[in-house]
Amino acid sequence: MAERTAHLAHGIDICFETFGDPQHAPLLLVMGLGGPMGWWSVELCENLAARGFFVIRYDNRDIGRSSRIETERQPVRRQLVVTYLGRRRHVPYSMSELATDGVGLLDHLGIERAHVVGVSMGGMIAQTMAIEHRDRVTSLTSIMATTGRRYVGWANPRLLPMLFAPTARTREEYVARAAMGTAMIGSHHYPRDTAVMRRLAEETWDRGYSATGVLQQMLALVTQPDRTRQLRTLDIPTLVIHGLADRLVHPSGGRATARAIPGAELVEIPNMAHDLPAELDDTIAAAIERTAARAAAQPASSPRASAK
Repeated sequence: MAERTAHLAHGIDICFETFGDPQHAPLLLVMGLGGPMGWWSVELCENLAARGFFVIRYDNRDIGRSSRIETERQPVRRQLVVTYLGRRRHVPYSMSELATDGVGLLDHLGIERAHVVGVSMGGMIAQTMAIEHRDRVTSLTSIMATTGRRYVGWANPRLLPMLFAPTARTREEYVARAAMGTAMIGSHHYPRDTAVMRRLAEETWDRGYSATGVLQQMLALVTQPDRTRQLRTLDIPTLVIHGLADRLVHPSGGRATARAIPGAELVEIPNMAHDLPAELDDTIAAAIERTAARAAAQPASSPRASAK
């Protein structure tokens, strides 16, 4: 289906796309830092739709064709550095506001509840949705994410120069940086086709890459709260997926998430790093389907029962 734009009640425009039958169980896909909805591959979306889901993927604010929050790039970079060093400053928006965008999209589509799946920062947004909008989340899948606690889910220190490097200013520079990033954090056991990755990087740039926007998303990421205590109060079927070769978000982040949420299933995948290799589409889709089935099996009287 073609891209559409939702004009949310709180003033943000969200670009989105859907797959499958709208009468099927809704499943919301939330992407991570700097990633447009196209980073959820069409093949994975179609795989999930074939399993009986109405799949929704979207651009977070500040990426792709969704709303931009306008600030000056250089002050944002300075703010990011001092915030990372522990000196809190005002940020353009928070993880909670990113979660509100996802809920607003469900409102736009007339969806009462959805299975919510997030990857990396998107997993942290999905966790926040489950905590702050409990009646909207039927099941939760958190992929290669963490709880916000500072001593779990850390990045390998060798990646810090990449994370804080000057942002790309041209299309070719962005494509080159994307290739470098894939080499540093991607799954070496599942090498990505160079031509395919180049096309994806070009599409990301052409659809509306914003260096300032990525920095602002990173500010929301580094100022997120520790959700551990709130995660312990969740009573929805939860799946936590983490790659054992992840260098950007250490597997301790996934383990901490699974420990915090009562009854969560933890799936640790050998040789998976910080990406979604096509070879693992069936593994990931089947685990999401299994988690949704747990929600469907709940008694109809339960407030956590699925709407569909």
